Amino acid sequence: MSLRGLIFDVDGTLADTEEVHRQAFNAAFALQRLPWFWGHRVYCELLKVAGGRERLAHFIDALEISAAEKMKLLARVAAIHSDKTRFYARFVAEGRVALREGVSALLEEARHADLKLALATTTSYANVEALFTHSLGRQALKWFAVTATGETRLPKKPAPDIYIHVLGKLRLAPREVIAFEDSEIGVKAAKAAGIFTVVAPTIWTAGDDLSAADLRLDGLATRCDVHSLAKAYSRSLKVRGREAA
Repeated sequence: MSLRGLIFDVDGTLADTEEVHRQAFNAAFALQRLPWFWGHRVYCELLKVAGGRERLAHFIDALEISAAEKMKLLARVAAIHSDKTRFYARFVAEGRVALREGVSALLEEARHADLKLALATTTSYANVEALFTHSLGRQALKWFAVTATGETRLPKKPAPDIYIHVLGKLRLAPREVIAFEDSEIGVKAAKAAGIFTVVAPTIWTAGDDLSAADLRLDGLATRCDVHSLAKAYSRSLKVRGREAA
């Protein structure tokens, strides 16, 4: 069975966006007159929770306040997150985020090789659109046959549901694609769906347990061309075949 598609996570994988997400959350907190500030250490821990709204709810649930106060704050999550999304789009438009090295070349090469492309991310479509508009151009979203985002009503990573959903839309089997992730929860999701997984961590996820990944890279500019990936993928299939025998 040959390689037929590539599925990409977005935040941390295509671009190291997390610092700007952190800044956007803090800007939203200030706008909402909330006495919160997420420093690097706090945000690194919160990244273990997939999804911005879920991250907010998790943070509120851990606060040492009354149940009534928590309920009031939880009712504000949608508004806080909406403000955060607007700040994020503004910051991206200001040029604070760039694609990781090697991403543009890999996408272009994959398109020339007629590989199907897809996105499987827990971030919102608005965030994806902002990133693509100010990096590759809005038309680049059309390169992807499937774009599954946080609005897709499925359990979040590390559950495999979003990958299973994308595979169904692509009409491909798990053994026909490669997934690209940057974090432990992303790797767990892709591997639980039975997909060969490449992980390229950032400073935010370098301390994660990424041992389940099939291939770990420092970034997407080294040994991350279609030919090298196809060879690693093919070797993996042969190993699995021998193990099954």
